[in-house]
Amino acid sequence: MTVYTLRAATPADLDAFSRVIRTAFNVPGDPDPTDTIRTVIDPARYTLAELDGQIVGTAGVFTRDLTVPGAVIPAAHVTGVSVAATHTRKGLLRRMMTGQLTGVPEAVAVLWASEGRIYQRFGYGLASQNVTLRADRREVAIRGTAGTGTGTLRAAVPSEARKELSEVYDRALAGRPGWSSRDETWWTHLTSDPEKRREGHTATRAVLYSDQSGIVQGYTQYRIKNDWDDNGPKGEVNVVELVAVTPDAAAALWRFLLGVDLTRSVVKGLSGVDEEIFHLVEEPRRLGGKVGDGLWVRIVDLPRALTSRKYAAPVDVVLEVTDALLPANAGRWRLRAGAGGALVNCSPTDAPADLTCDVTELGAAYLGGTKLGALAATGRVQEHRPGAVAATSTAFGWHVTPSSIEIF
Repeated sequence: MTVYTLRAATPADLDAFSRVIRTAFNVPGDPDPTDTIRTVIDPARYTLAELDGQIVGTAGVFTRDLTVPGAVIPAAHVTGVSVAATHTRKGLLRRMMTGQLTGVPEAVAVLWASEGRIYQRFGYGLASQNVTLRADRREVAIRGTAGTGTGTLRAAVPSEARKELSEVYDRALAGRPGWSSRDETWWTHLTSDPEKRREGHTATRAVLYSDQSGIVQGYTQYRIKNDWDDNGPKGEVNVVELVAVTPDAAAALWRFLLGVDLTRSVVKGLSGVDEEIFHLVEEPRRLGGKVGDGLWVRIVDLPRALTSRKYAAPVDVVLEVTDALLPANAGRWRLRAGAGGALVNCSPTDAPADLTCDVTELGAAYLGGTKLGALAATGRVQEHRPGAVAATSTAFGWHVTPSSIEIF
């Protein structure tokens, strides 16, 4: 009889479980001992599946905070979920994911899904969307004089400007649902730029925008992919990220990216559906936006999760929730939030339900992007009191659409 065992990883397992992950995701080569990703991995937060002492499955967590409506909270950033091809269909994924969800101390888990169909089985809901922009810069222009004010731009090497980048990012973080915290180790990792990872692009470059007082209010990191044909240059600007605290900074940085010499296109993945650029340009259709799924959220501790965020409008609703994996979340809960989004309570109740849904739907709505009203239109949320969907959907919404600017 084949007996698989699960255990927590140790530092000595790092190469072995990294190899399983790389093979599962079809990443060529062996684990690199100099790769900075190793510095942000906490082996104790990885669950390993073993057979006869051989690691055949992994499921990991990064310990980071996540911005949610009105707050920044601890969230389990799930990563590295994989099963060796010769050991699939053995129930290992379910065992690892269930064990992970029952063991994490955070009230919320979040991940990027290789395939959404996998993680919906474990109660994850689609909480944000990701837009990839692919613009012909000759067809896209910033409207009017936006971004031509009194501020200044300065070129920098990201690793050398890490302090300034992190300060801008931290100022922006609290207002951007879906963004993740970055400590010094994460910044070191994210600004490392080994040539083997450039895939034909230049080294990553940074441009910082300072206002007339000299305060840095935004930055962009980008790479160039050089290309020419018989008609001349046709390089590509690949935007790694753009973070702006002020409207002037956003406009100036976008104006810069759309004007880089010897290039013809600007590509930016990991954009939000309400990215500033959509409202800055004369012809947004020419940005070539393509929408895909972004972050998937799983409610782990329902009352703690719902009391950790703010709400856009007062609400008093009884939710009847199902949760096949975490039965402590199941049942009827009364959620009350007062004026200004101040939370009053989320507690068990015997009162009649106003809405019925699975925990998956609450995860989808948690960041304020996916509307409970839209889920009700598909039958995934059932209304028992007239008006309950409209009121609750409004309360769960937020004035900033969630997004995430990095894949973890």
